[in-house]
Amino acid sequence: MFTVRMKLALLVGLPLVLVGLAVPVLSASQHEELTDSANDQVEDAQRAFEAELEDDLTHLHVTARSVARSDKAIEAVRNGQLAKAMEVVHVFSELYPRLDIVLADSAGAVLGDVGPTKTTRNLHEIAELGDFTHLTERFVLLAQGCASVEAHAPPALAVLYAIGGVGWVLVCEPLDEGYLENVSDKLHVELAFVSTDGARLSATTHFPRISTEVGGMGTSIAELGPQTFAVHRFHVDKLAQDGHSRAQVVAAVDVSKTTQSVHRHLYRLFGVLALITAIAVAVGVRIATVMSLGLSQVVAAYRKLAQNQYIHVPTLRTKDEIELLATGFNQMVDGLVERDKLRTTFGKYMTESVLEHLLSGKVALGGKTIKVTILFSDIRSFTSISEKMEAHALVQLLNEYFTEMVRLVMSNGGVVDKYIGDAIMAVFGAPVPTEQDAANAVRAAVEMRQALRRLNERLVARGAEPLRTGIGIHTGEVVAGNIGSEQRMEYTVIGDPVNVASRLESNTKELGVDVLISDATFEETKDIIECRPVAALNVKGRAEPVMTYELLGITSRDDGDATQ
Repeated sequence: MFTVRMKLALLVGLPLVLVGLAVPVLSASQHEELTDSANDQVEDAQRAFEAELEDDLTHLHVTARSVARSDKAIEAVRNGQLAKAMEVVHVFSELYPRLDIVLADSAGAVLGDVGPTKTTRNLHEIAELGDFTHLTERFVLLAQGCASVEAHAPPALAVLYAIGGVGWVLVCEPLDEGYLENVSDKLHVELAFVSTDGARLSATTHFPRISTEVGGMGTSIAELGPQTFAVHRFHVDKLAQDGHSRAQVVAAVDVSKTTQSVHRHLYRLFGVLALITAIAVAVGVRIATVMSLGLSQVVAAYRKLAQNQYIHVPTLRTKDEIELLATGFNQMVDGLVERDKLRTTFGKYMTESVLEHLLSGKVALGGKTIKVTILFSDIRSFTSISEKMEAHALVQLLNEYFTEMVRLVMSNGGVVDKYIGDAIMAVFGAPVPTEQDAANAVRAAVEMRQALRRLNERLVARGAEPLRTGIGIHTGEVVAGNIGSEQRMEYTVIGDPVNVASRLESNTKELGVDVLISDATFEETKDIIECRPVAALNVKGRAEPVMTYELLGITSRDDGDATQ
């Protein structure tokens, strides 16, 4: 099961994962950009090389054609005047010092040559043309140079022209290192000629050593120390003979600056991503820590609440739902504390079962008719007592008296409905009536009388006057419920039984008794009480008089003793 802390940690770590996934993608993208740039450069180099090669072929044709069509050269060859013929050749040799210019008779035998390579072989062998009696001109690719028979000699470009039917002129340019250096200086690219099997035939001085390892055609990236080269291997149509390639060209372009630029761009991008990630992680960790701490505090407070321990969640300043959750939780705790305070307060006036009934909201607004037993208790001659005492002492006396009396009412299942000066109105059976309500009321009255004796002993010992009380008890149907307004209401009972109980209490003094019960209460409790008939009283508002009894005590069901 994933906790909130784990989910938040996963959320914070997500940027790291995304950056980790983005890095190879960006790196691949940058590498592709570098490759595309390198391709553009080497393709430009290829086109420039082919254009340069085309220019060189043009020079060869111009030279060969000029010599072959020179009247002086034709006449000199025809008359065997080799020196005069070579004079024409030397003119072009001075213009193009790299060219080999060879004069031969009609059979191909070499008469003389000018250039860096000394040619002594027959043109048939050099050009590999067989019988070329009927040829007048031809371009020839010499696989092993102008006159060399060495293995892996660089190829050479050659143009063969007939000299007025009396001989031949062969103009040849070897594609050696010197040629490549010359082209390289013009194109700013390193070049090499390789055979079809990859063997190097010739190359510029600074051509990277890795070039011979280029296996296939196309472009690849080669790194050599601090330098990076785009290496491109390609065919040149002019270097093919009879449809077969005699040599291939490898161009190496230094793309170090481009690579460094791409890398700098990539490093900056990675730096920005790292910074953004660091900020995101830092902010995420901060937010996650605050959220996790807030939720942990709420959970801890909730667990304490489950153990009936009311604690507040520390103040959170997250400005979000967690702060609202903590605030709401604290308000709920405050409400529960108030509820318990209310429960404790109500518990001072009523039993637990009555309290649960009230808190459950089962008492209907407006009340309902139930059968209850009403008990009224009043201190006799309280006015004269209060005139003799200071207010503070009087309040202290009442509190001491009420403490004793109320405790006995509640211990017997009664509810203190209200205090009327020094009088107590208690109800037995509201809001939940039981069959023992009348019995509970008379037991409470007997115990209250006993408690008053003990209280009077303490009062006399302190030099105070003893108290005398009168208690009236009546049983009947009343309306019990919330009385008042929507803004202020009170749970109480109203009806004729309340008036009767109050009249009984007020008549105890005239009749000379302490506890006076009605005939209705007598019928409910006659099996458990000792009493004597007193008188039938006329109660205001009732047509029939109420028969009254003095309560003497409670009969014990076990041994027959009476509790006085």
